[in-house]
Amino acid sequence: MSAKPVPANIDAYLAGCPPQAQMALAQIRQAVREAAPGVEEKISYKMPAFFVDGHAVLHAGAYKQHIGVYPAPAAEGAFAAAVARYGAHRSTLQFPLDEPMPLGLIRRLVRARVRENRARDKAKAKK
Repeated sequence: MSAKPVPANIDAYLAGCPPQAQMALAQIRQAVREAAPGVEEKISYKMPAFFVDGHAVLHAGAYKQHIGVYPAPAAEGAFAAAVARYGAHRSTLQFPLDEPMPLGLIRRLVRARVRENRARDKAKAKK
């Protein structure tokens, strides 16, 4: 049994996905770019990943019936109600392919992750 090859970039990853997943991932990609201008795109853990200031803010993978997004925000505080219907496992959100992608939620998640990472970096710099 041979392992699936690691795509060279996000475009190659998208090309290997079914049309519905391609469209959903393209929408997510655009939402991430809007929320974090200058985001760096990579393949990490064999899936599209988006980095700001050297930190991953979002990974997204295509599956048969959903798009998996990692990491999910803590299911408390500002995101609790918003992510409740998409929570699958600890730190994972699943967005069904037969529903519109929650692009506003994705933008909020990305902006929050950028803020968290920058606050963590600032705290480390003070030590």
